[in-house]
Amino acid sequence: WQLWRDLRLRSLAESPGAFGATLADEQTFGEDRWRSWLSADAPHVVVLDGTEPAAMGAGYREDADRLHIIAMWTAPTYRGRRLAALVLDTLVGWATPRGLGLVLDVAVGNDAARSAYAAYGFAATGATRPIREGAPDLVETMILRRG
Repeated sequence: WQLWRDLRLRSLAESPGAFGATLADEQTFGEDRWRSWLSADAPHVVVLDGTEPAAMGAGYREDADRLHIIAMWTAPTYRGRRLAALVLDTLVGWATPRGLGLVLDVAVGNDAARSAYAAYGFAATGATRPIREGAPDLVETMILRRG
């Protein structure tokens, strides 16, 4: 839980406009909240380079049929190395035997993330919403196309 917490807080500090959560909110979470998040029946992935955390991602069951991918982030020094695909492989590997489709939200204007998701097979839906309540920034929903 500590590794997940530390990487999650690092991601929120480095890329505040990419997430529906804020650093200020998640810094208030105690150990019980972090452990509870990780004990849910949902996947959580951390990619390590040796002992150095390099990327992360998670999912939650949006409904009975879909896994909603969240918390996708790659440390700046590791970007461009296809670590997002590695995280997505793990999340898809968790969802597929459970019969779940996959969906995610990408910040409008985050062209690098959008490109990585599209290369993986996610298709933009055109559906947008504010990244968080009261925020002017938008996210667009993308859905994984299955062959």
